[in-house]
Amino acid sequence: MARSPGETAPLAGVGILVTRPAHQSEPLCRRIEAAGGCAIRFPVLEILDPADPGPLLSVIERIEEFDLAIFISSNAVTRTLNRLPGRRPLPPTLRIAAIGRGSAKELARAGVPADIVPAPPFNSEALLATEAMQAVAGRRIVIFRGDGGRELLGDELRRRGARVEYAEAYRRARPDADVGRVLRHWVRGELQIVTVTSSEGLRNLFELTGRLGRQWLCRTPLVTVSERTAALARELGCRESVTVAREASDEALVAAVGEWVRRRHD
Repeated sequence: MARSPGETAPLAGVGILVTRPAHQSEPLCRRIEAAGGCAIRFPVLEILDPADPGPLLSVIERIEEFDLAIFISSNAVTRTLNRLPGRRPLPPTLRIAAIGRGSAKELARAGVPADIVPAPPFNSEALLATEAMQAVAGRRIVIFRGDGGRELLGDELRRRGARVEYAEAYRRARPDADVGRVLRHWVRGELQIVTVTSSEGLRNLFELTGRLGRQWLCRTPLVTVSERTAALARELGCRESVTVAREASDEALVAAVGEWVRRRHD
């Protein structure tokens, strides 16, 4: 039996704002386009090297001192492993934890399989709930992350008796953006839903779009990846539906957009 158009192209006619950093947005855009949607690229974060790489290099030079390394994101994986002198391997005694599936996949691509990956929703709370994170007293743990990340993970591990260091592998910046192009999509009725994957990205989106853009933004449904970001969206004035994807993966974002489309048509 032939499939209906809705089955073959579930996102047909839907314009979706993709706000991931430019170097990470294409897999999501391709998924949207494969489902018949229109991916509107508008990066709200730029990933840069640390302003001072010294502290990160210092941690890498003494990586043998640690029992466990936690990677907060795929950016933390690539920016850290690329700085290993002579691409030398990590110590075999070092256990590796990845907060999410994206980080775990990036580690696997580099030949460093993760020993610990939490269950969905793949966040600090989920990692802290794993069996491996319970008896950590006296363990030496390094957390590779971006600048200004959440302190929950390190604070709780210290409370459990671990010795924790942070290593900032990258920093985030607000990029230059062609806001006029996005506004034209809104005015022409071509932008139906916005995806955003972090609270910082959402704040940048509000800043980048300006006063006129914020009026459109607050009237446009939003898909995000955490309840914290959803709460911030409502605090900033988003009046339309805010959907939280089950995790931060491209697949989950597309599924959440598809669910919104189905609800709209019901």
